[in-house]
Amino acid sequence: MTACAWRWLAGVAIAAAMQVAAVAADPPKVLRYAFLIAETGFDPAQISDLYSAIVTTHIFDAPYTYDHLARPFKIRPNTALAMPEVSADFTTWTVRIKPGIYFADDPAFKGKRRELVAQDYVYSIKRIFDPATKSPRYSGFSEEGMLGIEALRAAALKGQPFDYDREVEGLRALDRYTLQFKLKQGRPRFLYRLAQNSIVGAVAREVIAAYPGQAMEHPVGTGPFRLSSWRRSSRMVLERNPGYREHVYDAEPNADDAEGQALLQRFRGRRLPMIDRVEINVIEESQPRWLSFLNSEADLLFSSPLEYAHLVAPQGRLAPNLARRGVQRYARLAPDRSFFYFNMEDPVVGGYSPDKVALRRAIGLAYDVQHDITRIRRGQAIPAQAVVAPHTFGYDERLKSENSDHDIARAKALLDLYGYVDQDGDGWRDLPDGRELVIELASSPDSLFRQFDTMWKKNLDAIQVKVAFKTAQWPEQLKRSRAGQLMVWYLSQSAEVPDVQEGFEMVYGPASGGQNLSRFKLPAFDALYERVLSLPDGPERLAAIAEANKLLIAYMPQKITVHRVITDLAYPWVVGYRRPVFGNRFWHYIDIDETKRPTP
Repeated sequence: MTACAWRWLAGVAIAAAMQVAAVAADPPKVLRYAFLIAETGFDPAQISDLYSAIVTTHIFDAPYTYDHLARPFKIRPNTALAMPEVSADFTTWTVRIKPGIYFADDPAFKGKRRELVAQDYVYSIKRIFDPATKSPRYSGFSEEGMLGIEALRAAALKGQPFDYDREVEGLRALDRYTLQFKLKQGRPRFLYRLAQNSIVGAVAREVIAAYPGQAMEHPVGTGPFRLSSWRRSSRMVLERNPGYREHVYDAEPNADDAEGQALLQRFRGRRLPMIDRVEINVIEESQPRWLSFLNSEADLLFSSPLEYAHLVAPQGRLAPNLARRGVQRYARLAPDRSFFYFNMEDPVVGGYSPDKVALRRAIGLAYDVQHDITRIRRGQAIPAQAVVAPHTFGYDERLKSENSDHDIARAKALLDLYGYVDQDGDGWRDLPDGRELVIELASSPDSLFRQFDTMWKKNLDAIQVKVAFKTAQWPEQLKRSRAGQLMVWYLSQSAEVPDVQEGFEMVYGPASGGQNLSRFKLPAFDALYERVLSLPDGPERLAAIAEANKLLIAYMPQKITVHRVITDLAYPWVVGYRRPVFGNRFWHYIDIDETKRPTP
């Protein structure tokens, strides 16, 4: 080789080395933000809270997922090759999984790459039915009627080990990449189940076996991110999964969606994820979370604090000080419902007799929804007329029901009529049998809940009913709630699917102790709900939903209060942010322009 050729090769090598060094020197792209409520863990089969689900949906993969830009929603293949093959009666669903998708590396795989196969979904869904898992999702999946799987659960409940190797007709891997479900009855919306990454995301059996009892803290999936570090109820760090499959930005926004079309044009074809790391702190108090964003310690303010709504957007426009810093505001009516539930097994507020119904309805009438909206939420909500969430099937924005009424006179009249009167002359109402009447309300130790507590006391004082607050951190309250140890609790639920099904599941008898925290059991309602599950969307289904809503308002196991308006803020270096309507998956669609981030 000539000296000239050697010099050319040396130059190429030096240039390549310089390019590698430059790439290595580029700072990682990091998204930093905060959760306002602590997570509970990261096992898809064991979680039911929003914030844990936000993490798991980025670690695990369901066969299908929601299009990031389509509004109100569109479901697309994720690990599936195509949309499912569905029988005409909606009882058989066949899904073909893409070959060549791999789990993130983990010692459980003993140094080998572990491919995702159909059997992984069979195993993952069976875990929901295993009594040892204590899955809060069991009731929802049980309603789908997968043939034969309840027999496995029944045997396990009698003391036998859950037989994961026993094949059942309703949940099978027909071959390495083909998954099939057979259902007892037609389920036209079964696809929604198969698009829940946070719940039906595939886990590997080897991982569960390698870390017995540690599934909540050792998630291993095929998704775009993997858990790097975790301090419970404090901080989570997730990093790009280096083994993530070839996945590029693509979406189908509506033709008239200017924002969505612009995002598609900007990012189409970019490999995902576009960022390297996500850092999440848990900051439950509103003031430090707000200051963290103002000080640029967080890039995204996910659900801006209600207390600062007037500082974010006075008169509905982004505040000038934020606009000058290039902050972007994203506000929308969320597909959720805020509500308080009554424990129907509690001896004070539970039960189905007329006097117990009257007590719950009186408390519901005493609750001042408009005060909730105007004074606490600073206008960031609308009154809820029923359990059906906005953007889901069955929601009617024109509906007006007594659910949103605030009427102290009616509340007092109900209590008087059914014997809740002051029998000992101390100024407070007693139970009809003369015992002291005290409503125990679960609360949390943060500034927002303190405002709600103040309002609750004012509302119940107005009808001469004592209230006692039982305060604890949110994850602890959730444990107590599932154990049936709370009398009344106020919380919110974001719809995970574009249908009323989840809202009704919260009061479906067989779901008691799972999603049905109120433990409401009314055969007439259960029959309507089962009918709603099987009917195709249309007038007949809407009529059944309306009848079910009437029963819930009459018996009042829950008081649905508002649907929230959620406002997110993001700095200009956060590029491409758009909160999903359903699915909670958005990290890998974001880019971070580090050149715009201020230097420390």
